[in-house]
Amino acid sequence: MFADHDNPSTAAAAAPVQDSEKEAPKTANEAEAGHSETKASVSAAKEEATAAPVAQADGDPRPEQATTPAAPVGAGSTESHATEAHGEHAPVDAEAAAAAEEAAGSEEMSKLIEQYSEPQEGSANNEIIEVKVVAYTEHGVVVDVGGKTEGLIPAVEFSETDIPRPEPNAVIEVQRTGEHKDGYAILSYQKVLRRRTWEKIEAAYKAKETVTGKVVDRIKGGLVVDIGARAFLPGSQYDLRPAQNLDNLMNTELQVRITKLNRRRGNIVVSRRALLEEELHSKRAQLMETLSEGQTVHGHVKNVTEYGAFVDLGGIDGLLHLTDLSWGRVKHPSDIVKPDQELDVIILKFDKEKQRVSLGLKQLMPDPWVGAAEKYPAGGKVKGKIVGVVDYGVFVELEQGIEGLVHVSEMSWNKKVTHPSKIAKVGDEVDVVVLDIKPSDRRVSLGIKQALPDPWLQTAEKYPVGTVVTGKVRNIAEFGAFIEIEDGFDGLVHVGDVSWTGRVKNPHEVFKKGEPITAKVLKIDPENRRVSLGIKQVNDIWGDWFKDHKVGQIVKGKVSRIATFGAFVELGENIEALCHNTEIEERKRRDEGPSPMHRTSTGPLKSAGPLEPGKEYDFKIIKISPETRRIGLSYRAAAKQIERQEIQQYRSTTKSSSTATIGDVMKSKLSAR
Repeated sequence: MFADHDNPSTAAAAAPVQDSEKEAPKTANEAEAGHSETKASVSAAKEEATAAPVAQADGDPRPEQATTPAAPVGAGSTESHATEAHGEHAPVDAEAAAAAEEAAGSEEMSKLIEQYSEPQEGSANNEIIEVKVVAYTEHGVVVDVGGKTEGLIPAVEFSETDIPRPEPNAVIEVQRTGEHKDGYAILSYQKVLRRRTWEKIEAAYKAKETVTGKVVDRIKGGLVVDIGARAFLPGSQYDLRPAQNLDNLMNTELQVRITKLNRRRGNIVVSRRALLEEELHSKRAQLMETLSEGQTVHGHVKNVTEYGAFVDLGGIDGLLHLTDLSWGRVKHPSDIVKPDQELDVIILKFDKEKQRVSLGLKQLMPDPWVGAAEKYPAGGKVKGKIVGVVDYGVFVELEQGIEGLVHVSEMSWNKKVTHPSKIAKVGDEVDVVVLDIKPSDRRVSLGIKQALPDPWLQTAEKYPVGTVVTGKVRNIAEFGAFIEIEDGFDGLVHVGDVSWTGRVKNPHEVFKKGEPITAKVLKIDPENRRVSLGIKQVNDIWGDWFKDHKVGQIVKGKVSRIATFGAFVELGENIEALCHNTEIEERKRRDEGPSPMHRTSTGPLKSAGPLEPGKEYDFKIIKISPETRRIGLSYRAAAKQIERQEIQQYRSTTKSSSTATIGDVMKSKLSAR
């Protein structure tokens, strides 16, 4: 706020300039008294005009009230002073002034003197002069104008304003009003103070200086600030960001910058924001030279948004993104930081050209994923808290910053989980098993059901391999049927395990949904959670046959059918073996004819050597495979073994020479017949 030890600034706050310089209308008596007094003291007026200081009147907003300072009469100045007497300020041509002086002579001088003998209201009014305080009366302050003339500053200028009365004997500036009362020239102390204040305001405006003002009123759109005159401070110009409440600023002092000035209308607009922006630019320029990526800086939170917070680093704002607030899950940035909170942050990225700074808070804390593989090894059982539920599973927090996903398929041993929210909710504490962990990807897969007893394994223990079970057909596929033994425990009957003899081409012809089926447990695969069942194995004639027979044994069998690769031999009810062509007879020499052919009822001629369908022969067991239910036979090997047995028997019974031949044996057999 502008102030002068002789001219207090508060005077300017009373009213706009237009109103402050309006002159009170003079009465007819006062005007006549003033006119008479002027005529009576023409010479005194001349002296006063010569001695009085000249004051500019550019502070008066109205042209008709422009000050016309008095000037001494002298040679060479006639035209100049005549021009000033009419309120004009055009420069005077020196040659024209000299010519006018020579031509005017004594007549012009007389006219000029006559002008001073008449009341010169335009010249006297608004003139600023220095006076000395001589006394105080109830009517006002009496001052010595000079020339044995006293003036009066009306008491109303002090009673209706905040202007203090000047000290006794103080020399002050006053302005002539052209009025006279009770023998005193009426002077204005207030107008001079206001004019000087405006001069200082104009000087500060042109020099773009910072001024101090006091908030005196709250109006629509902003504030009224007293800087010596009433100035308007728009709400948008108070701070860098829109202020929420301006009402609490009453009677506070502010530093502002004058941005608009119209002295004629008495309008002043100021801005506090302009000063803040200059200060901000200065701080920002200094700060930009010191910032670097990886640097830890101190700041305060200016604003919190949905996606993060803006932190003032002292001239430049940096963005602290939501993902860089904490290693753990953050629902909203306001859960971690608050406006005006001071904190240390680290510069993650710095773009000097675009003046963008990315900040991090969690990076100042230890990374929980370092050493997580050792702390949470695969297969380990730990406790956690459910922090999120989604359609495909739940997220479980093991510690702040480490969250794992439990897929919906790993939530329950029961396969009928429709939605994770049916069996879990946020806030629940659960036991989980670490299925897989990848610290480099910051991922860990968890399972809830693995932390519970596996009902499938418990059920599998109830039905070991070889157990005969009964269940219902739950589903039919192209390769067999699924039999539900218990809830969640199914077994597959493959088409190859339906019958020992018949070949099942279409399972739908054998099975019906819901139909009870009795089968035997053939195999249990815990890793893949599979159970193999067999219907034909319930009556396991193969098992009994394998118990009674072994490789090398001679058995009797009936040829059931002939194939191109050999003969199928029936060894018992529903037990069939194969005698390959290579095991039927010795290979023929090239010069020998082909083997005899047998015509089948359904196909072309097929070779089976001496074997004929429907006849029984002796075969030697050369291969047994209980797993695949396959038996390999040899007709040729059986014939040779029988011949050896007969020769040994013949030799032992006839006690003949050991040189007996096969021919001898054959003759013996023929003779026995």
